[in-house]
Amino acid sequence: MTPLLPSGFVDRLPPHADAAAAVEARVLGVAASYGYERADPPLAEFADALGARLKAGGLRDAVRFVDPVSQRTLAIRPDLTAQVARIAATRMGHHPRPVRLSYAGSVLRLSAPALVPARERRQIGCELVGLDTVAAATEIVSVAAEALQATGAQGLSIDLTLPDLVDTLAAGPLPVAAEQVAALRDRLDAKDAGAVAAIAPAYLPLIEAAGPFGRALERLRAFDSGGVLASRLDGLSALAAALDGRAALTLDPTERHGFEYQSWFGFSLFVAGASAEVGRGGTYTLLHENGQEEVATGFSLFLDALAATAPAPTRRRLFLPLGTPSQDGARLRSEGWVTVAALEPGDTPEAQLCTQVWRDGVAEAL
Repeated sequence: MTPLLPSGFVDRLPPHADAAAAVEARVLGVAASYGYERADPPLAEFADALGARLKAGGLRDAVRFVDPVSQRTLAIRPDLTAQVARIAATRMGHHPRPVRLSYAGSVLRLSAPALVPARERRQIGCELVGLDTVAAATEIVSVAAEALQATGAQGLSIDLTLPDLVDTLAAGPLPVAAEQVAALRDRLDAKDAGAVAAIAPAYLPLIEAAGPFGRALERLRAFDSGGVLASRLDGLSALAAALDGRAALTLDPTERHGFEYQSWFGFSLFVAGASAEVGRGGTYTLLHENGQEEVATGFSLFLDALAATAPAPTRRRLFLPLGTPSQDGARLRSEGWVTVAALEPGDTPEAQLCTQVWRDGVAEAL
């Protein structure tokens, strides 16, 4: 039997599609309340321009095809961040900094990991373009935390990281040969003490400097005897204080997977009931067409993962029997009811999955 859909694609059916849309609306509502205005970029763009927009590249897993009109290669976006960066750098390049933008849309990946097999997913987020300061990071994390709370998510946990940590140390107090830096980053990320010892044993304490935020930060400060990381660590402390207990905090300073284009700061978002992260963010650098660099800070939430943790949606549908005056239906909808009108004889509230029926001017429960 031929499958209905390709591998990695799913239909979103009611009532779950409605529930996911409600989650998305709540997130964007919180973003708007902080001054983040909605941007809506197209599904596909010229691949070369889109891939070059982020300093570390952003099209590693993009679906590409040749446009029959322009005869140029297009890419279907695997991530919305690069597109929002383009909008901020070009069409809103004249806008005073920082620029606050929010977005929501579907993204498509060429492949997907076994644990998260969906190739298409819905991404929601905010980008603060023009700043990568502690204040910017604090605002972005605060918006993300409040947005998750607005969706009804419970048990919020935020894992902080320092994506450029190894590069900073390797270029300064703990030199590492250029050809070994990538391998060192990878082995620290994997917590492979044996391999780290073989490459650069001075970095071994970083493996232990991970865990609950307070203890991990103390160990990282002890490791940073020369104060090279002091400004970053002070920034993390200020951010933790600003969150004021709204989330459980952990710190993994050498986490790199998923933070390939972030700079000094990154974070992952977890909520109760989710088997994996429901969002990610941090600071990064974007490129203008003239080669000029600009800093930014942002976050993305993965709607499918987040909606799966939301409380089961409840239906409240009022059945209007055939012949119910239209003004009755209008009044009921203005009062907040969802009405489902019978359109032919024999239609029933059970067939229309209704929870109440309108009889003699009263909504009766079924």
